[in-house]
Amino acid sequence: MFNKYKIFVFALLFGLSASFIYNFDNKEHDYLENVQVKEPYYAKNFPGDTQMENSGPINKVPWKNDQAFLKKQQQYRTFVQIAAFRTVLEESTPGEKNNFHLAAKLLQGTVVEPGEIFSQNETLGPYTYEKGFQDGIMYIGSQLVPTAGGGVCKLATTLYNTAILAGLPVVERHPHGMPVVYVPLGQDATVSFGAKDLKFKNNTDSPILIWAQGIDNHLYAGFYGTVEPARIEWHHKVIKEIETYTIYRYNKELAQGFEQVINNGMNGAVVKSWINIYQNDGAESTRELGLSYYKPMPRIIEKGPDNIPVNREE
Repeated sequence: MFNKYKIFVFALLFGLSASFIYNFDNKEHDYLENVQVKEPYYAKNFPGDTQMENSGPINKVPWKNDQAFLKKQQQYRTFVQIAAFRTVLEESTPGEKNNFHLAAKLLQGTVVEPGEIFSQNETLGPYTYEKGFQDGIMYIGSQLVPTAGGGVCKLATTLYNTAILAGLPVVERHPHGMPVVYVPLGQDATVSFGAKDLKFKNNTDSPILIWAQGIDNHLYAGFYGTVEPARIEWHHKVIKEIETYTIYRYNKELAQGFEQVINNGMNGAVVKSWINIYQNDGAESTRELGLSYYKPMPRIIEKGPDNIPVNREE
């Protein structure tokens, strides 16, 4: 389960304070540019690798020449790309991939009028089989459970980051119960129809057009209006680290004395997040984004016969 996207998680979980500085320019990059981490973790573990492909803001979007998108832009006169974000999801199950692709397609062309509050659940839910959603992985307690619509939280995460980059006030956002690997801790969002939602408000004087698209393991979202974007600087600081633990499971199919690691586990954390906002007129401000609480993801080990400890959790 570990891969290069956990560099963000481990940089935070080892008690580091990190800054993620997103600089926009007129170049059409399709990857995150100028990510700076003010700790030696990256240099020590990934020497010379300073431009890895990670989730982050982008300028180039895959729907640039899509006729349906261009028609909507003309209809609402939303010609300024306020913000766009791409989430890289390397380890999604087929059901999860189906779900965030479908959710993104259903979201295309959504318009949030001035003063209106966008709700993902009201716009896309419920996430049922009848709508085409499949079983995907969802966090329930300390377990990963297949659930109808599992994976739509990846769209919530992508929209949350896009809303922050667009300077919109977030009305409701919930972090996952355990750490995720595709964005830094403090930048994720989860939804559950009827319980947890992602909501943000259009506080501008013009409509905001939302477009989204899933391509393989990449998920894109973009907001369009009339307001030129500010430069955003994310900050995260671990307030508390929570050690993970081990769960042993008996598997009679394994050879005697044999064991296998099902999940390496991850430490939990309490993370404080805030952003610095740099307006085009030179004005600067700070916005507190609150605390995100993550339970540890347990390490899971399966053991064969005659190799089971008395205490199965430690």
